[in-house]
Amino acid sequence: MSFKNRVLTKSLFVFHAACSPCNNCDIEILDALTPRFDLERFGVQLVGSPRHADVLLVTGAVNKKVVHRIKKLYEQVAKPCFVLAIGGCACSEILFKDSYNTCGPVDKIIPVDVYVPGCPPKPEAIISGILKLIDRLNKKG
Repeated sequence: MSFKNRVLTKSLFVFHAACSPCNNCDIEILDALTPRFDLERFGVQLVGSPRHADVLLVTGAVNKKVVHRIKKLYEQVAKPCFVLAIGGCACSEILFKDSYNTCGPVDKIIPVDVYVPGCPPKPEAIISGILKLIDRLNKKG
């Protein structure tokens, strides 16, 4: 395992990017970070700037007003950057699939590494998604 991946798997800094969500996924992300679920035990910390993040947690269906913002946000994150699409809207737009205002699921806008489906996904599912990313990094070496 390379030094870079070993360090990444011990401390992932995540930035929460909300692309016009209904806020249920956002609440579940915050719930995953509370002491009850304690996502920080895996070294995951929420950061306030995309420039300090290793992982983007993207929620919501990307609409025409935020599509350029999420692209710019992705460009600002230090590489390597990993993206988790959280919730049904970010993964496949469920209700907003044929809406006039949406631009497609998140993976049509920026590359997505892990999908966490659900409306909203439970904190256990979000933790499982992050652990899949950590496991993928460990195997990648």
